Amino acid sequence: MGEKRAITPEASSSSDEKAVAHHAEGHGENHAAATDEYAFSTLHCTMDRASIVLTQRDRYGNALIHIDPEAERRLRWKLDLMIVPTVALLYLFCFIDRANIGNARIAGLEADLNLTGYDYNGLLSVFYISYIIFEIPSNIGCKYFGPGWFIPTISLGFGGLSIAMAFVNNFAQAAAVRFLLGAFEAGMLPGIAYYLSRWYRRSELTFRLGLYIVMAPMAGAFGGLLASGILQLESFGSLTSWRMIFAIEGVITCILALISYVTLTDRPETARWLTQAEKDLAILRIKSERVGTTEVLDKMDVKKLMRGILNPVTLSTSFIFLLNNITVQGVSFFAPTIVRSIYPGKSTVMTQLLTVPPYVVGGFFTLLLPAISWKMDRRQIIIMSCTPLVIVGFIIFLATTNTEARYAAIFLLSSSIFALGPMTNSQVSANVVSDTARSSAIGMNVMCGNIGGLVSTWSFLPTDGPNYPIGNGLNLAAISTILIVATAMLFWMKKDNKRREALSVEEELAGMSREEVQDLDWKHPAFRWKP
Repeated sequence: MGEKRAITPEASSSSDEKAVAHHAEGHGENHAAATDEYAFSTLHCTMDRASIVLTQRDRYGNALIHIDPEAERRLRWKLDLMIVPTVALLYLFCFIDRANIGNARIAGLEADLNLTGYDYNGLLSVFYISYIIFEIPSNIGCKYFGPGWFIPTISLGFGGLSIAMAFVNNFAQAAAVRFLLGAFEAGMLPGIAYYLSRWYRRSELTFRLGLYIVMAPMAGAFGGLLASGILQLESFGSLTSWRMIFAIEGVITCILALISYVTLTDRPETARWLTQAEKDLAILRIKSERVGTTEVLDKMDVKKLMRGILNPVTLSTSFIFLLNNITVQGVSFFAPTIVRSIYPGKSTVMTQLLTVPPYVVGGFFTLLLPAISWKMDRRQIIIMSCTPLVIVGFIIFLATTNTEARYAAIFLLSSSIFALGPMTNSQVSANVVSDTARSSAIGMNVMCGNIGGLVSTWSFLPTDGPNYPIGNGLNLAAISTILIVATAMLFWMKKDNKRREALSVEEELAGMSREEVQDLDWKHPAFRWKP
């Protein structure tokens, strides 16, 4: 296949004489001999172009390039510094603006709004109704308008709505604001996951998703600290008590959203902080993982959107994320209530503070497990490993009313439930090919997750307190089912990969145009599931 040369920004920017280097290790003689229409001819590309149109591929769509790992490491570090902090801070306050209603509840929201019976659960539910409705359309909109504009805009929207929540006076007004909040927040989690998939390799993506999704447990910890601090204030303008929580946190979100208009950029080609050589390297390394396609940002079409949604791994993983969110969102919304039921004699501020340590533990594991996944380039086995400690935690809740044991169980719950956020989103991202399919696959995953969030709003009912056996039993069933589904899917992926190994790629692709081959996405015969 020719001499293999490492691609570096410095080495590849000099002239058209610098060919895109390639290799054929592990592909066999058939790959080396590929000369038909699916084997792209040798291209002489320079890294100083705005983008690379084609990369070296064999007839099966596998990239035949080698990139200098040191150059890639420097680029990856630069991406981490420029991209991750902004999206992490936005998601932190996104989650705070969503979950601060739990802090406001124990600070007097129910009494001031005259909420009775299941009114509080209803407020939580209406948020998820709009969240579910707008999930997939929002992520499609993120691709259409570009993440650099879309993500800051929806962040500004839900920051403003958090401020509006400080001025509601009854259930109807609060429900309307929560519905709109869900519509704006719908694009946040899947939008950031899709955005990061434009910049990072499959193995790298899980940890980067963890770096911003860790803000969910950190929002629980920081939100509790922030709420307890805010409640020490006498007033914020004309606002007092729980209203200050919504207003102050909403103002912070709006400020961050305005800053993100400047700091976020759609894709490598538009990144002002990358050199032209670094832009080309960023494009090339993502393109190298996409079987059967030569485009990083393809045109949107319905066929590819449906490929992402109906992908078997997307469907099974989305179901796992649905079950996971029954637990995650239940803990997020009801943690202060649960802690108050364990320690009924504690003050409101102390109750807020007691919710912090379990979230810190959750944050640690939300980084640790994706980091292990990054090094192993495996996700399914990590998804399976997230369940045992949580199962034990819910068993403790069901088995005893001892206060120390039940508080310790919250730590077990927090240990790994949040890690399934980055794990599931990176898993669906890794098992599609095109950018369009990736946007719909991630949107599908998060939409199903929020169906679980809707279920969670009715998992801890007032009539079930103070020990909540129904809620804890439901969560135990959900987390146990995750273990079963994840294990079954692992075996299925391995079995289907063996089936694909037996296919004749030439026969499967016979008579297809290059466009038709690219439209196959995960149905391409050379594609392999990535467990």
